[in-house]
Amino acid sequence: MKLYDAAWAPSPRRVRIFLAEKRIDVARVSIDLRRGEHLEADYLAIVPRGVVPALMLDDGEVLTESVAICRFFEALHPDPPLFGTRPVEIARVEEWTRRVEETGYAAAVEALRNASPAFADRGLPGAGPAIAQIPALAERAHTRWAGFVDMLDARLAGSEWLADDRYSFADIMALTTIDFARAAKLTVPDEAAHLRRWHAAASARPSAQA
Repeated sequence: MKLYDAAWAPSPRRVRIFLAEKRIDVARVSIDLRRGEHLEADYLAIVPRGVVPALMLDDGEVLTESVAICRFFEALHPDPPLFGTRPVEIARVEEWTRRVEETGYAAAVEALRNASPAFADRGLPGAGPAIAQIPALAERAHTRWAGFVDMLDARLAGSEWLADDRYSFADIMALTTIDFARAAKLTVPDEAAHLRRWHAAASARPSAQA
């Protein structure tokens, strides 16, 4: 197997943290996003969508969604479980992963891609035609982000980790989202004490440096 990775993007980081928690080693190929290597012909021949991460399996099949890649490894290496074990745990991890992705991560992507000069004509990720930025989406993202922060802070008022009583993929999704959002000037305010406590604990895990 071979993992196509990128140093600073949030989706590849999710996979790296997951693999570190599982103590799984996978051969990696670094893709330089700033140089546009993900949009070059050689990479597009492997991943036509021009996105990272991508996992090439031994038989040549390629998986290109970070959650799908992590679920693949969870099935191969179930311990420690990061997607839950009991039905209700699995459901909670799925629920909070979706909530983070649909609120916080979506807000961070909207803010960055619709305001940063680096993403001019690239309002959507991956290969394809030029997509103009929509400044109103960047403005709306700040409102969405505030709701996301309030939601997580309330949830963590009575829970050490986001989905259950142990660290899970939902925490990985939230950590990479919050760290990525700084690039769009979306932060966690001091008054969100429960979320800040959780973020410090998640960031202190060795896997967070993966």
